[in-house]
Amino acid sequence: MTEPEPKIGILIVAAGRGERAGQADGPKQYRQIGGAPVLLHTVNAFARWPHSSAIVIAIHADDARLYDACAMDFPAAPRIAAVTGGATRQASVLKGLEAFEGTDVTHVMIHDAVRPFLSTRLLDLIREAHVGGECAVLPVTPVADTLKRGAASNFCDGTVSRAGLFAAQTPQSFDFGLILDGHRAAEASGRSDFTDDASIAEWRDIPVKLVEGDAANVKLTLKRDIELADEKLRGTMIPDIRTGNGYDVHQLVEGDGVTLCGIKIPHTHKLKGHSDADVALHALTDALLATCGAGDIGDHFPPSDPQWKGAASRIFLEHAAKIVRDRGGRIMNADISLIAEAPKIGPHRESMRRMLAEMLDIELDRCSVKATTNEKIGFVGRGEGIAAIATATVAFGGRQ
Repeated sequence: MTEPEPKIGILIVAAGRGERAGQADGPKQYRQIGGAPVLLHTVNAFARWPHSSAIVIAIHADDARLYDACAMDFPAAPRIAAVTGGATRQASVLKGLEAFEGTDVTHVMIHDAVRPFLSTRLLDLIREAHVGGECAVLPVTPVADTLKRGAASNFCDGTVSRAGLFAAQTPQSFDFGLILDGHRAAEASGRSDFTDDASIAEWRDIPVKLVEGDAANVKLTLKRDIELADEKLRGTMIPDIRTGNGYDVHQLVEGDGVTLCGIKIPHTHKLKGHSDADVALHALTDALLATCGAGDIGDHFPPSDPQWKGAASRIFLEHAAKIVRDRGGRIMNADISLIAEAPKIGPHRESMRRMLAEMLDIELDRCSVKATTNEKIGFVGRGEGIAAIATATVAFGGRQ
């Protein structure tokens, strides 16, 4: 029997004091790396992952001002909420877990805020284990260093075999009900010495599946770790620039004008379509959706749905732009080529560009509209329709 798709909530633990990183510059989860707080990098990593259903962040009672400043740059989706943590990490996790009660979350990933270098590959690997029926999943990396046992007076008392030894990472992921019950049981028993959440699962006899961790998924513990992370982001960040293409065509029928790029142009014909048939904006909507794998215009606005009959196509384009931004993207350029024998586009080009800039909320010089004929060839050449080709360029958060 196939397991149902997990509904995964994200719990980010950000209530620690980070004494080993020094206190002069404040808690390490709010220190700047690559021009942004560590916590913001961590939140964005989960927000870009399409399977994050909601995010809860456990923060320290003294950090409300720092958190609010950081939260101003959080993406609009998924839903993000903060709770005040407890005196220990374990207590903070319990408070965060309780924030998911009453929601549709079936599984929860618990992650340290100071591990900002998350990869989609790791998150997918953990999720796949849940889909396969596992209730608890722990990413680990093999211990690479030789281990020594210490004795009195700082002398070596032997070498410890590395066989079967692993270093635990986060996010550690669990069936929501099981890990919530486990944390409550630990609190009721007076146990507060668990070093991670997988330890609580082990204590409750919940099998913990080990999956391959990621060497880049480092925890920023010391001040030097933060400095190295900043250097890494500033010096070796690879820009994640994506380009999407869109194409659309609509038939010309008897009418009084066409709408292109949101501008109504008087003409002897109109474009036939379920909405206002703005072929240019339809193509650009598809181009934007393509930059983040969000399907096409028909997936979001089915032509069979009567609510979109006669609708202005700017609704579709602005929706696509919001999807891009919610996933951490910044629209860098929008380019539309219109293919039509008539009407003439030149006199309206600047109005079209200004309309695009307004709808996408970007600078005018990032918007381009061009036009050409089809040299009397084909359906466009015969005046039977108008076609549009669009290209969108979007910058997403960089990767290492």
